[in-house]
Amino acid sequence: MKAIVSKSLLTVIIVGIAAGGGYWYYRSSVPTPEQRYRIQTIEKGDLVQTVSANGTLNPVVLVSVGTQVSGTVTKLYVDFNDKVKKDQPLLELDRSLFAAQVRQSVATVNNIQTTLDLARASEARLQALFEQEYVSRQELDQAIQARKSAEAQLAQAKAAADKDQVNLNYTIIRSPVSGIVVDRVVDLGQTVAASLQTPTLIKIAQDLSEMRIDSSFAEADIGRIKEGQPVRFTVDAFPNRSFTGEVQQIRLNSTVTQNVVTYNVRVSLQNPEQILLPGMTAYVSIAVDRRDDVTMVPNSALRFKPAGAEEKTAADDPAPNGETRRDGKGKKREANSGTVYIVDGKTIKPVSVQIGITDNRNSEIVGGDLKLGDKVIVGENFAANGKPSSVGVRLF
Repeated sequence: MKAIVSKSLLTVIIVGIAAGGGYWYYRSSVPTPEQRYRIQTIEKGDLVQTVSANGTLNPVVLVSVGTQVSGTVTKLYVDFNDKVKKDQPLLELDRSLFAAQVRQSVATVNNIQTTLDLARASEARLQALFEQEYVSRQELDQAIQARKSAEAQLAQAKAAADKDQVNLNYTIIRSPVSGIVVDRVVDLGQTVAASLQTPTLIKIAQDLSEMRIDSSFAEADIGRIKEGQPVRFTVDAFPNRSFTGEVQQIRLNSTVTQNVVTYNVRVSLQNPEQILLPGMTAYVSIAVDRRDDVTMVPNSALRFKPAGAEEKTAADDPAPNGETRRDGKGKKREANSGTVYIVDGKTIKPVSVQIGITDNRNSEIVGGDLKLGDKVIVGENFAANGKPSSVGVRLF
């Protein structure tokens, strides 16, 4: 009997020890919120809301030099990146045909001038004879008419000669401005034809120390952009350097591409080092709003939702700029509201917040139950199955 009792007591002790060990193992294997989640403390700071777009760097004045006459390029005086002065020769076309036309026109002028001299002499002689009544009035009128006709023919011939001389001068293409050659599209021996549209031979940037950016902003952002606003931008050529400018003009002419309406915003900037070159892609950012010393919440906390929480619908997503949206039943809801999850002891709980502007990393808190010092969850270190998350912080 004593053996049976002692055996039962031993069984109870073993079961108790096993249960206690299992409970201890369970408690030690369940991670705490601080272990499972990535947490950030709510603090104050400064926020700057910006709108961004891509653009292209261009000179303030880019002159396309063409030709008004056709011909073959016989001389080239400039090449890419050459600095030129106003009226400096850039290239020459074949002059032989135009020079021959000028000589022909001059010969025609001389011939008509001789005819005019003869007509004037004949008129003077007949005028004297008419006064002595040796010739009739009709003969005198014919002489006057011949002199006037010769004068008209001479004026016409001189105009044609002037035109031919101008065309001859056009065979020397000169720079209309002082600047730098950024493009040359002709070579020696190439024939250019000036027909209905003047061909472009050379492009000259007048001054690269002052440039502009032509960028396209969406219609949702254009209402917050004003002339004179400061602009910051970067270029791929200098990824670790930021440049500044200001909004010069907002073009009223819109562009529609795949049902997206955009407006051209022109940005002016100084380029004293002349390291920014025409054609570079600029990544433009314009500050449209600012808040100093405000309570901020990370945007990742607004996006976080723990496993098992109720999934949001598309209507639950916050809309930008404090707009309102309608839920599936057509009721209005505040679009600048959100939900974050904070650590409260060993549990987590949702907290509703009202958000203001955002800099795409943090958002301003303008209302709700979130306070300074609260610990919000911004992500997971462990997935729901207890394994380390590939997007979380690695544990060593």
